[in-house]
Amino acid sequence: MILVTGGAGFIGANFVLDWLASPGNEAVVNLDILSYAGNPETLASLAGDARHIFVHGDIGDSALVARLLAEHRPRAIVNFAAESHVDRSIHSPGAFIQTNVVGTFNLLEAVRAYWGTLDGAAKSDFRFLHVSTDEVYGSLGKDEPAFTEQHRYEPNSPYSASKAASDHLVRAYHHTYGLPVLTTNCSNNYGPYHFPEKLIPLMIVNALAGKALPVYGDGQQIRDWLYVKDHCSAIRRVLEAGTTGEVYNVGGWNEKPNLDIVHTVCALLDELRPRTDGAAYSQQITYVTDRPGHDRRYAIDAGKIERELGWKPAETFETGIRKTVQWYLDHQDWVANVQSGAYRDWVEQNYGERVA
Repeated sequence: MILVTGGAGFIGANFVLDWLASPGNEAVVNLDILSYAGNPETLASLAGDARHIFVHGDIGDSALVARLLAEHRPRAIVNFAAESHVDRSIHSPGAFIQTNVVGTFNLLEAVRAYWGTLDGAAKSDFRFLHVSTDEVYGSLGKDEPAFTEQHRYEPNSPYSASKAASDHLVRAYHHTYGLPVLTTNCSNNYGPYHFPEKLIPLMIVNALAGKALPVYGDGQQIRDWLYVKDHCSAIRRVLEAGTTGEVYNVGGWNEKPNLDIVHTVCALLDELRPRTDGAAYSQQITYVTDRPGHDRRYAIDAGKIERELGWKPAETFETGIRKTVQWYLDHQDWVANVQSGAYRDWVEQNYGERVA
């Protein structure tokens, strides 16, 4: 048995689905508060599967977490639970502090108490894997080397600052209490079941709806892109063989400017679902006012996880983005169902106020 937190969100749900699709893997207790980005429909294929136990709840609810740990006795915890959207953190930073900092602290306290009750192999084999982001490292100049695990933390948004704080708490619980932790810091994920507030799904959804494709500033912000199923395989490998107390950066070796990403999505849609008027989707691109404090470049050096654990991504960006666009074309019902009134209100709040 493993406990997964945030397992109805984008990366967490992909991890749960992949985990249970692999023969021989243990059952999963899936704890998720079902905020706006937590979607039970993503897990619909697991209905009736006794290996998936879904619990609606908050990682900050110490009593609930303690009960789940005592009842199910997991041998590992994989912590995906987080508020994760930079723009939302700019508008409403308090939610990010509450979930990412206070929630992680409460989770660690409950796990520390549970771990203290274990004996022998159960105690030595237990693992707490904390999933974090490359954004904690700040922004890179154009020619600076990519982030390694030794890079100084320099978070620049309320989101990245809250994740940096959670990373520090995880580290401290290992060094102070001996809790056997692992931390992964990943680059930008993309793939199936991605909530359409993030760049790639937003471009797909807006393009198909005939809406503007909003590009911040000059569109030359550079990110490293990691296909979500590659990220899931990296987490499984770190959980299996990672050294406790260590940090592993997980990246796709795919640095690309945002504008290039948008043009790639447009070109794939031109091929796979052409506009009825024959025009190119790129005609819908609109440049809008950049967001405050927008980091210019992130880049992950994923050499450590390859050297020490033998992991590297299976997908190139070209193969991964084609699979992603095709998935959204094939799952329009899922997309329509997540675009609630609250989602539309958010898009209007975030993009409606930006001057083209």
